[in-house]
Amino acid sequence: MHASEVKAGERVKDVRFTEDTMAVDLLDGRTIIVPLAWYPRLLDATLEQRRNWRISGAGYAIHWPEADEDLSTEGFLRGAPAAPEPARTGGKMRISRVSLGL
Repeated sequence: MHASEVKAGERVKDVRFTEDTMAVDLLDGRTIIVPLAWYPRLLDATLEQRRNWRISGAGYAIHWPEADEDLSTEGFLRGAPAAPEPARTGGKMRISRVSLGL
């Protein structure tokens, strides 16, 4: 068995929010608490938008339609924050020399 294999108990049961954290309850009884700062789309969303979530990905992911966010239990268990979105200006993607490693 590989460490990255998903297990049935790692499915989402519930999602709750405080002012600055998100708690995800899994079917196996674990609760994962992460800072909202890791997920800018959810941080910027209203409490009503945060509460409007759906289980997706056969139970291993959460979708927020109004915030246009999708997160997986695998990412939560790895402790992985959301990947930064590319900076955009004038409808065109801006790539800096720093982001290219130059």
